[in-house]
Amino acid sequence: MSTDWSLPYPSQRSPIFARNAVATSQPLAAQAGLRMLLRGGNAVDAAVATAIALTVVEPNNNGIGSDAFALVWDGAALHGLNASGRAPAALFPERFAGKHAIPPFGWDAVTVPGAVSAWVALSERFGALPFADLFEPAVQYAREGFPVGPQSAYYWQLVESWYRSFPDFTAHFLPGGRAPQVGEIFRCPDTADSLEAIAASAGESFYRGALAAKIAACAEAAGAAFAAEDLANHRAEWVPPLAQPYRGVRLHEIPPNGQGLTALIALGVLEHHDVASYPVDSADSIHLQAEAMKLAWAEAVRHIADPDAMGRAPEVFLDAHFLAERSRCIDMRRARAPESVVPASADTVYLASADAGNRMVSFIQSNYLAFGSGIVVPGTGIHLQNRGVGFSLEPGHPNRVGPGKRPFHTIIPGFVTRDGRAETSFGVMGGHMQAQGHVQMLVRMREYGQNAQAACDAPRWHVREDGALLLEPGIAEDQLESLRTRGHRVVTNAMPHVFGGAQLITTLPDGYCAASDKRKEGQAVGF
Repeated sequence: MSTDWSLPYPSQRSPIFARNAVATSQPLAAQAGLRMLLRGGNAVDAAVATAIALTVVEPNNNGIGSDAFALVWDGAALHGLNASGRAPAALFPERFAGKHAIPPFGWDAVTVPGAVSAWVALSERFGALPFADLFEPAVQYAREGFPVGPQSAYYWQLVESWYRSFPDFTAHFLPGGRAPQVGEIFRCPDTADSLEAIAASAGESFYRGALAAKIAACAEAAGAAFAAEDLANHRAEWVPPLAQPYRGVRLHEIPPNGQGLTALIALGVLEHHDVASYPVDSADSIHLQAEAMKLAWAEAVRHIADPDAMGRAPEVFLDAHFLAERSRCIDMRRARAPESVVPASADTVYLASADAGNRMVSFIQSNYLAFGSGIVVPGTGIHLQNRGVGFSLEPGHPNRVGPGKRPFHTIIPGFVTRDGRAETSFGVMGGHMQAQGHVQMLVRMREYGQNAQAACDAPRWHVREDGALLLEPGIAEDQLESLRTRGHRVVTNAMPHVFGGAQLITTLPDGYCAASDKRKEGQAVGF
């Protein structure tokens, strides 16, 4: 399908055309990646430098203590990296007796942070520049300070009350007792010191050295299950990506414990329907996509977990017969609440990068909820994620919390190939929205021929966990009413952040088109 280069939706952005490109949710971080490309680095160097900078300039969504996943096109083949961490070896279900969910704040929500291991693994295998060089922009921002952007300031202020009971958090992230204002300079010299230690030791300080000792001491003082051995035993893992064909291309996702399988199931269901026969942004098109997504979610919430605990290979859910059968469950006249038919045996940063050597990276990094657990390790500026909230406490569930297990992860990088060649590096950050966002980006580009920026700008739908259908402004009122008559519980006043934020880089015959979401303060840059 040919690409329509018009921009039919209200937008604050223009697509960027260049032979080297970076797109992410914060401009200073995008510039960090661009600096590496201008220095002669490749797309992997740019991605890692951008990711490191994001821990400083967008701390309300990620940090040194985050988890990460990546998909890397090396010019000829695609490689997957799972750098999510495991639960502490001493974390047993009994610790949560009497609770219905993992508490989101405090040490019990902390799994081993994997982001640092992702930076190291990517640089060692594919990088062209010295590892330490990739830290220079982030260290500069941390030590000299940076002006806080409008989106970061808004969410920083929005959640500051959540963390006031954590004195180390308050001391580090609420200088003067409050969150920074828009444009106010924020300095974090402790973070700069930690980044320099990680750079000088190729990550060893964080997992087995001085920083690891400080993290473990903080945990011990709090009576946490987390221990030094949990850090020392962590390893990022290279994994073969899963793939699902769709309209002449293939969408690639990291296999579980991430939710990428959900997007693949939904697209596999949609492959059996003529989506393009319905007008873009129509009730029929939205209904069809949302119903496919609900079918996919029914399987995801029942089965996705640490792959060692799933009991079913992910490929079972991509079986052609299974997808065809599930596709027949969609009724165009009414909404349904499907359940799993296979027997059981929130806050993020995303970036895409590409270079003139045909290398592309899709990378995602996250605390999970806002600043994460609220734990800031004294004297380090390291705030720790709360990815353990992704565990279930349901006995017998494959995702039940347990020692050494990886939890269900919402964060997923996406990648599209066509005829064995790279086509698009993309992601849609935003918790439960992410797999749904992947589906919407693919449908818009493949079914309706929209360019990357138009696909970013278009109004989105979101199937909430309770089954409600959230819709952004821009859908015609008669189409909203049509959705209501089919039984959808339509919500039109949802907070903007629930619709996520997309970043995309698509290939051209010579170079790339990069797009950045108007819902974030980021940008696409290139040369």
